[in-house]
Amino acid sequence: MKVVIVEDELHNSRMLKGMIQSLRPDWEILASLETVKQSVEWFNNNDHPDLIFMDIQLTDGICFSIFDNVKIESMIIFTTAYDEYAIQAFKVNSIDYLLKPIKEEKLELSITKFERLFNNTSEDNNQKSYDAILKAIKKGEKTYRKRFLISGSTSFFKIETQDIAYFYTVNRITFAVMYDKKEHIVDFTMEKLEEELDPDMFFRANRSQIINIDSIRKFESYFGGKLIVRLVDPFNEPVTISRLKASEFKNWLDR
Repeated sequence: MKVVIVEDELHNSRMLKGMIQSLRPDWEILASLETVKQSVEWFNNNDHPDLIFMDIQLTDGICFSIFDNVKIESMIIFTTAYDEYAIQAFKVNSIDYLLKPIKEEKLELSITKFERLFNNTSEDNNQKSYDAILKAIKKGEKTYRKRFLISGSTSFFKIETQDIAYFYTVNRITFAVMYDKKEHIVDFTMEKLEEELDPDMFFRANRSQIINIDSIRKFESYFGGKLIVRLVDPFNEPVTISRLKASEFKNWLDR
């Protein structure tokens, strides 16, 4: 098998190369490329390998820019330090990915998957898969969290995200508050919730609260450029929006 590595960090490239040579000593590594530009030039002037290990975020841009300039005729295992929305597309299209730091046992599984698919996947199907991923990236598609699994005293149950009026945190514990005022502990930080919640539906009001757009009744101007948000019944406590986030909040409600 012939392999190319696309990775902009030298130590990661060397580590991956060493693991590949250890796991598949008969494989030939044709090149280690570092940038989108270098990759486009190489693929336009060389026979394509059987397999590419491709980092998503390169020094001069996202690796998917390569597909705008050259038709890739190889299978690809993507590598990334970020478990982001594009990974959903990789799963759908049966293209594997590795999260950094790459572990040898995970690499072995990915290689085995590649070997299993290699003789059953045409070049046209490969290109369609990569085109689908690129389309998803450009559209900014992302699968947001629809529910949470809650641990009860003796069992587990789920709550739907749409049924949560707001989240708040106190003493590093995060609570989801339902419209009936019931509260459930969720094992997420505010920052992680921001990543997983639909930004059209939820807004980070301040350091300790994230509110559902459907829980908002009205808002009022407050001193110092702040805003006071009044929630629907049965919630009586107002939510404060800082001066710095006031404009962002208004734009969010108006889009």
